[in-house]
Amino acid sequence: MKPAAIMIQGTGSHVGKSLLVAGLARALLRRGLKVAPFKPQNMSNNAAVTDDGGEIGRAQALQARAAGLAPSVHMNPVLLKPETDTGAQVIVQGRRAGTMRAADFRQARRALLPKVLESFARVGEGMDIVLVEGAGSPAEINLRDGDIANMGFAEAADIPVAIVGDIDRGGVIASLVGTHAVLPPQDRTRIKGFIVNKLRGDAPLFADGVSAIAVRTGWRPLGIVPWFPDVASLPAEDGVALDEGSAASGGAVVAVLHLPRIANFDDVDPLRAEPGVSVVFVEAERTIPVDAKLVVIPGSKATAADLAYLRAQGWDIDIAAHVRRGGRVLGLCGGYQMLGQTIADPDGIEGAPGTVTGLGLLKVDSVLAGDKTTVMVSGRDAATGEKVSGYEIHLGRTAGADCARPLVHLGDRDDGAQSPDGLVSGTYVHGLFAEDGFRRRFLASLGAPASTLRYEALVEHTLDRLAAHLEAHVDIDGLLEIAGYRSRTASDPAITTIASKAALAPT
Repeated sequence: MKPAAIMIQGTGSHVGKSLLVAGLARALLRRGLKVAPFKPQNMSNNAAVTDDGGEIGRAQALQARAAGLAPSVHMNPVLLKPETDTGAQVIVQGRRAGTMRAADFRQARRALLPKVLESFARVGEGMDIVLVEGAGSPAEINLRDGDIANMGFAEAADIPVAIVGDIDRGGVIASLVGTHAVLPPQDRTRIKGFIVNKLRGDAPLFADGVSAIAVRTGWRPLGIVPWFPDVASLPAEDGVALDEGSAASGGAVVAVLHLPRIANFDDVDPLRAEPGVSVVFVEAERTIPVDAKLVVIPGSKATAADLAYLRAQGWDIDIAAHVRRGGRVLGLCGGYQMLGQTIADPDGIEGAPGTVTGLGLLKVDSVLAGDKTTVMVSGRDAATGEKVSGYEIHLGRTAGADCARPLVHLGDRDDGAQSPDGLVSGTYVHGLFAEDGFRRRFLASLGAPASTLRYEALVEHTLDRLAAHLEAHVDIDGLLEIAGYRSRTASDPAITTIASKAALAPT
């Protein structure tokens, strides 16, 4: 039987669609429903690896977790990973299909619709309901022709839409009513309800605003969602989240370079959750803090270009001084490649063919060639024997003298490299810090205070709290009705509110 479905679109980017879908997925799971997430087209350099070695957006991996499912490439069949301001790597059903300029992709996306609909059907198999997330805004009517991300997909799949507006940024009445005004009639009528998200204040004070939106649009009010401060404990997909404040106060300082094409920056999320650690994202034209215990060069979708940017900020000088003072440096994926002597791109995968000089802090050389590696991994920390796990998602290979001192042992192979004094290290493995034992030993080596944080338990606890938050403030029964899920009602004991379960044991 075809599952019920509803598409959560937004009046713009960053209105909270991704986390609303994650929270709703967990809420419906707790109600006893089989629920799956789906996003037809995503644009993000923060990707996750599925069990079968494919790539999807990080948000869809979190949503799958919220729904109690293993991530699947079909949950995000088209993923765009920006490499420049006008071009992106295109991932189709988990596999790299090439690189396209934005103008070329606009022409090619119509041909991807059959793949998107195929994935949507596969995700819905055996499900009660599919929660579909839009991208950007349907109000971008200049992009409507050939669209597969918002109304074009909703029309092709014949599913209703609920739209989200962000009151925190201001102008939420205008953004929702304005969206209604610019949409063509067939799209306007597909939207059945709206949610006002990120309220800081008293919801009753915005009752007149909700009425004004409802009167002018004819859409059904589905709730006003107060600001959810615990959202910082969940992995973020977009780099804009880093601009909204990321540094804790006090504790061991970890400085992370905010590169223009930063990728998989959620590697440091477990460090941000540590009470004894202050993670500082170093922005353009700022110096690396002199009191930093660790400097992290994160992953990058354009390694050579971001290395040039790093040098333009003078961070190479700061890093050299940091190492001379006995400070530690960790390079992750593209950051690992930057720490070496050279980075060769003979086929022009990330730009013009050629070789660039690295920072020279590790005696290794990297070549961007061959098939892309996307694989889940597990093993042991080479120094302590602590369990490690994570994933690799990179192009290229790295070799050299310092690889004789690997960072981790992964079954029958090693990964990473370390300088002879142990101050500089790099690895292709993402997600290392999610393992509590490894993270505690690593932070202890920096002089950070001991911690009892259980990171994965914290994420689960936060998803449960988010679900309870939405149960209390969103008309979930109304959403189910709009989606066409009518086999059971809110009067059924299996679908009772779980808001009273919000008081969970602390992690």
